[in-house]
Amino acid sequence: MDGIASALADTTRWQLVALLAERPRSVGELAELTGLRQPQTTKHLQTLARAGLVTMAPLGQRRVYAAEAAPLREFADQLQKLAVTIESHAGERDVLDRYRAAIEADTAAANRDRWADGRAFSFERVLPVPPETVWRYWTDAGLLASWWVPPSLTVTECVLEPEPGGRVVLAYRDAEGTYRSEGQVRTARETERLEFDLSVLDAAGAVAFSGHYDLALAPAANGGTRLRLGLEISATTVEAVSAIAGIETGWGQVLDHLTEVITRKDIQP
Repeated sequence: MDGIASALADTTRWQLVALLAERPRSVGELAELTGLRQPQTTKHLQTLARAGLVTMAPLGQRRVYAAEAAPLREFADQLQKLAVTIESHAGERDVLDRYRAAIEADTAAANRDRWADGRAFSFERVLPVPPETVWRYWTDAGLLASWWVPPSLTVTECVLEPEPGGRVVLAYRDAEGTYRSEGQVRTARETERLEFDLSVLDAAGAVAFSGHYDLALAPAANGGTRLRLGLEISATTVEAVSAIAGIETGWGQVLDHLTEVITRKDIQP
């Protein structure tokens, strides 16, 4: 596939294949139709032949080339599979588009520090496990690390101590850098409510913005749990535009990840 893609990447070679798709042609005829000299035409045809896209037959003093359909069909099948894969993951592209639109809108508004103070978000999920299990996924460091960031990121430190004054730490990394948030628990009522503050730190360790989180868990039908998470941000800086713009999308992904992890580990046999 790589050889075919490389061979067809040149516009002249693409033109040669298009001409040969109509019928076999000699090197001289192809040179005349493309405006190339014969040595140039021959060199391009040899590249196409190595990729299996054309074959050459000597007819007396003439070299006649013909296009091969099978490699093109195989290449087209691979392209079709890529298109199907892209379409099947359209939701992830939608997330990116929403995030980009949010960044553009917030960039226009972020003309001073504290520009987004007081902005509030609300999230809700119904999980197919009892509140006791959901509570463990929020307060057990190992379980918390299994879902608190999207799957594309790697957690390096994760702590949420479920008691007033307890530490909250989330540190993770990706291919482009490391990220850290630190805070403190305000309220902890086991299996019912968890309030904590968490500040996102910039590369120098200064606060980019802070969030106050209010998690409520309540029994739902069939032994499940209704999870409600409120978030209000403060101490926002101009530099935090991209992080703030990504809150709604990011927490949506994270809670979806929690649902997936809980369902996989605690529901399936």
